[in-house]
Order: sequence, then structure tokens, then C-alpha cells
Amino acid sequence: MLTWLLGTDGDWTLAIARIVLGVIFFAHGAQKMLGWFGGTGLQTTVRIFREHLHMPAPLAVLAVATEFLGGLGLIVGFLSRLAALGIAVVMCVALFAVHSKFGFFMDWYGDKKGHGIEYHILVLALAMLVIFKGAGALSLDQALSRHLGAQSGVALRIDPYAGVITQ
Repeated sequence: MLTWLLGTDGDWTLAIARIVLGVIFFAHGAQKMLGWFGGTGLQTTVRIFREHLHMPAPLAVLAVATEFLGGLGLIVGFLSRLAALGIAVVMCVALFAVHSKFGFFMDWYGDKKGHGIEYHILVLALAMLVIFKGAGALSLDQALSRHLGAQSGVALRIDPYAGVITQ
């Protein structure tokens, strides 16, 4: 299980997808948790989630923490599959609970009451890439996977079609 969770190859494409997703969600999470980048901070965010989405406060805090900490995890490539899974769950909830009623497209012209689901689908695609393929190059997951493989005396080989294979 740990081998699969950390296992990845040195693919730069995966690294780019992971880091971009991480930066976006770190920024979104920092808005909600810390009030950075024009955000409201945790107290107001939780109140908005409770009042408008009828979400219990612990779940609101969990969603914010998932965006903030998951974004950080993706940036450095630590537990990337888990971070991407958390972000995918948050995006599925946002897609179905809030944005699906506004159609497909974002509200570029300000004539709708909300944004559609196109952004969420894009995020889900990037998250699925990281969940299925791993963190890629320049990741702590890759370094830990190599270290754990060397310590156990089992060499790990990453096959792009079959995943992590022990030899």
C-alpha cells in the first residue's frame, strides 16, 4: 500500500500537472483559511458554508484544510495521491452541491447567478492524473519511494502501464 501511495516515475508532465494543481489549491485554501489573496479567512468561510450550503462546521473546516494542506502537499509532492484524492472529493461536492445548476460554462460576463462546472471538470482531470500516475519528477514521494525501496532491499521499477513492480 505504501509502495503504491508513494510510487511514481520521473515524468515531468506529471510534475507540471501536480504543481499547477497544488499552486491553485494552495491559493484557494489560503483565501479560505488565512484570508490571503483577498479571501475571507476561516471564521467567515465556515459561516458562509454553514449558512449557504448547510454544511456542518467540521466538514467546512475539513474542506478548507483539504484545499490548503492538499495544495501544499501537491506543490512539494508529498502524499500526492492522497492530496489529489481529497481535492477531487471537494471538487465533486462543489460540482454537485453548488455549481451544476449553473450549467457548463463559467460566468465570464456576469449575467448568471454563479459559475458552471467547466473548472471543476478540469480540476478533476488533473487530480485523476495524479491519483493514477503519482507525483512525477521533483517530488518527495519519488525520493521516499526510492529510499524505502533501498532500505527494504527490494528494487522498485515503475512501469507506465502496470504501475509499481517489485523485483
